[in-house]
Amino acid sequence: MLANAPLSVSQLMLGAMGMRMFVYHEDRIPTEAGAAIVVSNHRSFMDASILIQALNRPIRVACHHYMGQTPILRELIHLLGCFPLEEPSKRGKHFLEQATQMLESQQWVGIFPEGTQPMVKLTQPKEMAKFHRGFAHLAFRNAIPNLAIIPVAIASEEEIVASTFPVKLLRLFDPSEPLFDSASGHPMVIYRHVNVFIGRPYWIGDRHRQQYWGGNAKQVVSDLSNYCQQEIEQLLKN
Repeated sequence: MLANAPLSVSQLMLGAMGMRMFVYHEDRIPTEAGAAIVVSNHRSFMDASILIQALNRPIRVACHHYMGQTPILRELIHLLGCFPLEEPSKRGKHFLEQATQMLESQQWVGIFPEGTQPMVKLTQPKEMAKFHRGFAHLAFRNAIPNLAIIPVAIASEEEIVASTFPVKLLRLFDPSEPLFDSASGHPMVIYRHVNVFIGRPYWIGDRHRQQYWGGNAKQVVSDLSNYCQQEIEQLLKN
């Protein structure tokens, strides 16, 4: 995969859909960060491409296991630079190992901490589910200097919602996901107009890592997760 392929592919994909995108607070995108973790809300298959375009750089976005098992879809996510997670029994360990390697090579990693639920159970444009905290553990477990956590809010102003196929069909590609037991239709959110708000970065330093490894992991993980969720929630209110 060419280094700038994700930028070209995401631009072509969003352009073909005729989506209008406006990016706010671009001055908050850190130029001094080597590696970074981008954290965002998630409702549409378009979200990875939107993050890549809004931040104007390749971002290695974590995606669901089934996306790496599904023909055509797995080729698309490869072109976008996304990396599929493992099935639930191996997911946490595999995610931390793979994402850490990317950060160590000074790449930017994108994460949707709400997980799969908003993709199969339609939510309103400015609603969010509670964040999973794997990204916070990733931030503290490594020794990468100058690591920025960048919260990003994707705010849909106009969209089309279609019910495509029964969610249960996804069990053909990933029988390990309990959310795929539903017989309801899989919602497909197609944005027509999106505002993207860049949040204030949260910088990870030695003090945070000392607290994490020194017996205070639960507190620092909670602080980072809550900061990102509250920052995005506030940006969505704009």
